[in-house]
Amino acid sequence: MQLLVALGPGDPDLIPVVSWRMLETAGPVHVEADEPLASWLGSQGVALAEGALVAAGSGERFTRLAAAHPDAATVPAGEALAALAASDALTALLRLTARLRRDCPWDREQTARSIVPHTVEEAYEVAEAAGQGDPAKLLDELGDLLFQTCFLALLVEEEGEGGWADVARAVTVKLIRRHPHVFGDGEAETASDVRQNWEQIKTGQEGREGIFHDVPAVLPALLHARKVQRRASAVGFDWHRWDGAWGDLEDELRELREALDAAPAQRPEREPDDHVVHELGDLLFAAVNVARLAGVDPELGLRAASARFRDRVEREERLATEAGDEFASLTLEQQDAWYRRAKLALDADG
Repeated sequence: MQLLVALGPGDPDLIPVVSWRMLETAGPVHVEADEPLASWLGSQGVALAEGALVAAGSGERFTRLAAAHPDAATVPAGEALAALAASDALTALLRLTARLRRDCPWDREQTARSIVPHTVEEAYEVAEAAGQGDPAKLLDELGDLLFQTCFLALLVEEEGEGGWADVARAVTVKLIRRHPHVFGDGEAETASDVRQNWEQIKTGQEGREGIFHDVPAVLPALLHARKVQRRASAVGFDWHRWDGAWGDLEDELRELREALDAAPAQRPEREPDDHVVHELGDLLFAAVNVARLAGVDPELGLRAASARFRDRVEREERLATEAGDEFASLTLEQQDAWYRRAKLALDADG
């Protein structure tokens, strides 16, 4: 095939003008067996012929044709084709979401409150995939999160308060407003300048009040601490480098040790000492501050550390078992020796 014509998402009213003009003069046109527009094209006088040099397809049919004939010219082409493909894919997802809401008993029962825990879970899975450096996994998880967005937008639409188009338009307007250095006459030479302008726009133009405006209380503790610290930084209350915050971290570590030494012995199923809780919270907050100033996301850093610990313990258990030891029956010193061997083995594996 020499030419591929994109027909949009599968509705006659949504066929691009440039594609229809091409079909009017193309002669015989090949379409796939499952093309929903085949009958309509025939009724409009387009000659359909199996194996013709010109092929047309809607939605995923066009995607399959393009994959099978990578050297063929396309109508439209370039950025216009990429925009059409993105629009087709999103339209298909929105229609699928609406059908699930209508036809699936589970989806019919959902509300914004019941679905949002799944949304949060999907967001964490996106974060994990991004940290793994696996593009295929990241694309998969992004799809799950996008579906959550579509579903929540549909729930809002059912309430008569807007829908997906309103979501997309609103965030577009917001991003343009918050990037005057890109879309206006604002100036920002560094990422720090952009962040400072961003906070000023939110308070000056969007009417948000207070230093800690709109910090969600439901954020995980590490992310909540980082966001609070960033808000304080936006008004100048911050160290310039991580080493400025290092002294606070050392002080909090010392104060936690003093609180632990002074506290009564902890017993199972009993509330911990209030002073210990207080000092431990201060230590964690100070650690988040150092991480933030060092450019490290504390949530992702801790997750990575947990993953390394899990891998090392699993490897040490396997090594001990292969040596004929029952891992759970070993003393702490013996387990620690296997742990150090596992760490060296994993480091050698790269």
